[in-house]
Amino acid sequence: MEPDVRHQRRSRRALAGVLAALFAAILAYKVLNAGRLEQTAVFYVGIPAVIAITIALTARPRSATGLVMATITVGLALAGPLLGEGIVCLVFAAPVFYASGLFFGLLIDWGRRHRGIQLIVFPLLLLTVTEGASQATSLPREHEVTAIRPAGAADVGRALARPPVFAPFGSTFLRLGFPRPLSARGEGLQVGAVREITFTPRRSLGIGATPEPRSMTLRVTQSAPGRVVFQVVRDTTLARWLELREAEFAWTRAQVRVTLRYRRTFDPAWYFGPLQRHAAGEAAAYLAATFTR
Repeated sequence: MEPDVRHQRRSRRALAGVLAALFAAILAYKVLNAGRLEQTAVFYVGIPAVIAITIALTARPRSATGLVMATITVGLALAGPLLGEGIVCLVFAAPVFYASGLFFGLLIDWGRRHRGIQLIVFPLLLLTVTEGASQATSLPREHEVTAIRPAGAADVGRALARPPVFAPFGSTFLRLGFPRPLSARGEGLQVGAVREITFTPRRSLGIGATPEPRSMTLRVTQSAPGRVVFQVVRDTTLARWLELREAEFAWTRAQVRVTLRYRRTFDPAWYFGPLQRHAAGEAAAYLAATFTR
C-alpha cells in the first residue's frame, strides 16, 4: 500500500476517533450531570478515561497520548459555548482534565508494549475515579483558613459594624475570574444582624447567555468584644465552587485575624483541595485588608 494512502487512512481513522470520543464525552457529561456527579472524580477523571478508551477502540493510533490530549483541547474549547461554562471554570478544570488524559493515554500506549500491566493499574484507577461518588469514597471535606493582618490605626470593630467599601482584588489569583464583592447592606454586630452582599454577576460562555446576578446573605451568630462570627445563610456566589460556612473576625489593637470555614465540594481532593484552600486563603486576606484600611 502506498505511504500516502496509508497516511490518509490513518488521518480519517484519527478524525473518526476524535469525533467518537467527543460524542462519548458529551454523553458522559449529560449522564453524570443528571446523576449529580458533576463535582466528583467520576466527572473530572472519568471523562478523560472515556475519551482515551474511545480513541483506543476507534482510532487505534500509533500513539494514543497525543490524540487524547488534542481531543481534550477541542472538548474544552467547545464546553464554553455549548455547555455554558464560564472562563474561570474552564481554566481551573483544564489541568485536571489534561493530567488525567495524559495518564490514560500513556497507560494505553504502555499497555500495548507491556501486556498485563492493566491488571495492576486499573484497580488503583478505579479507586481514583470513584472518589466523591459516595460518602464512603470521599476524603475529609471540612476546612478552614486564616489570614492575619496588622490593624494599624484602623478601628476594626467600627469598620465591621458598618457596610464596607470593597476595593478591587489585589490578588492575581482572585483576578482570574472569581466573583468580587461590589456593595453591602446591613449594619451592627449584635447577634442576628444581617449583611446582604452583592457580587459581580456570573458570565458564562454559552451562546446567548446573559449575566446572572450573585449575592450572599450572612447573619451574626456570635458576638463578643474583639470577636464576631458571621454565618452564611444564603449564597449564589461561591455555591457552584465551594460551600462557605462561616467568616470569623477576631481583632486586637495590633492585628485582625480572619478565619473562613468552608466545605470542599469538588473532587478529586488532590487537585481541588489545594486549589480551594489557596482561593479561600486569598479571600481571607482580602477581607482582612478591607477592614484595616
